[in-house]
Amino acid sequence: MKNMISLKSIIFNGMDATPIDVQVQLSSGLSKPEFNIIGLADRAVKESAERIRNVLSALNLSLPPKRLTVNLSPADVEKSGSHFDLPILCGILCAIGVLPENELEKYVILGEVGLNGTIVKTDAVLPASVWANSNGLGIVCPGPQGAEARWAGHTNILAPDHVLQLINHFKGTQILPLPELTVPESTTNSTLDMAEVHGQESAKRALEIAAAGGHAMLMVGPPGSGKTMLASRLPTIMPEMTAAEILETSIIYSIAGQLDNKSLMSSRPFRSVHHTSSPVALAGGGSDARPGEISLAHNGVLFLDELPEFNRATLEILRQPMESGRILISRARRNATYPARFQLIAAMNPCPCGHLGNSALSCSRAPRCAEAYQNKISGPLLDRIDLHVDVDAVNPWEMTRDDNTPRETSAQIRARVVAARERQISRQGRVNALLDGADLEQYAKLNDELTAFLNAAAEKMGMSARGYNRIKRLARTIADLRGSEHIEMPDLAEALSYRPINRGKYGVKL
Repeated sequence: MKNMISLKSIIFNGMDATPIDVQVQLSSGLSKPEFNIIGLADRAVKESAERIRNVLSALNLSLPPKRLTVNLSPADVEKSGSHFDLPILCGILCAIGVLPENELEKYVILGEVGLNGTIVKTDAVLPASVWANSNGLGIVCPGPQGAEARWAGHTNILAPDHVLQLINHFKGTQILPLPELTVPESTTNSTLDMAEVHGQESAKRALEIAAAGGHAMLMVGPPGSGKTMLASRLPTIMPEMTAAEILETSIIYSIAGQLDNKSLMSSRPFRSVHHTSSPVALAGGGSDARPGEISLAHNGVLFLDELPEFNRATLEILRQPMESGRILISRARRNATYPARFQLIAAMNPCPCGHLGNSALSCSRAPRCAEAYQNKISGPLLDRIDLHVDVDAVNPWEMTRDDNTPRETSAQIRARVVAARERQISRQGRVNALLDGADLEQYAKLNDELTAFLNAAAEKMGMSARGYNRIKRLARTIADLRGSEHIEMPDLAEALSYRPINRGKYGVKL
């Protein structure tokens, strides 16, 4: 029986890993067992003591009549989560001679333990496996998450379903197999298709531009005009994620505890956020600084329907991540930074009743109610949205006509989007929406005629410097969709058409 055991576990502050030494010490001098967990542990960690007592009883083992102290080092870092159950239990089993410390010290250990000894799934297995692999260590994780650990490129993985399996593995009576590596399903298997959308050709065109350049978009129109239907089909025309994007997005979902055990996040996220969501739900936070919706939408789409119905303070959270692509969550004891490079797609009715401009359906307070309704959205937020599109109600004849003219499918539109994206990546290494500074001047260069035209339009529209640059980015994307290396007058004119002068058809102010 060893006096002091030290095993490794891990915690995450945002995407940054902090290794934790789980130190287990047995001290003599008591007539009955005493179990203490120290090291700035939260309630979930302290409750491990009772869970472990029951596991030992289920294994027909008991604590020796000594003082048992578990120290989680470094002591000045807050520890949270039930994933410390397994490393603490392994440390105790090493201390009483059931498991070999010299073998387990080569692993990062994490997992929650049930009262009967089953090892329950926990959060952050994928990033823990990435960290362990990069530091030359193996990983011990719950059996259901073995495939998740494999996606880090790791091969030194022990994924038991029960504590007995781990004990038998090290005793040599049972060998834990390497978990199978599952293949993510292709993103092209979606049942949604752009061909299902009747009419709305201008909105489809704007959505294609948004997908090609990674631009933010706002759709304004009456209820039932198809705004949500259009937004939900945006992922079907976007390029497939790269291997790096799949891994990064999957790590975020793993930290949030939302990763499917059998596969990675191979489809671009589409996060539809309800307007009653709190600032913490959108930005992330809580006692353990978890990622919020804007980080869960990283490399994908963040869809905000009924935009003016959101709390204004909640919407203002979007402004900084839309510019920087990251969000910092500050709490009393920890700071966490998460990626937040999402594509914002928003939709709204023009007024509370939604029928502004329709004399037969609009309320008696129009148009005054529309101005108050739209003023719920701040100018700086609207200024960060590249495409403002009016989505009119679809006429009944458009829904029922059969003119033998096939509507474009998502696959057809996606082919043009992919070609435009490939031009951007080969030319500048990123999508046009991310161009800034000298790169914007180099890759979205305008000749003298176009510069004069844009300057005149910017003055007439009262455009900010941010809006001016966004028009250039948008024109660059439209030119890429044409397959041209140079921005021409039709590209610039179309880009300006998505930023209406003062007010759009439905009265949305810029």
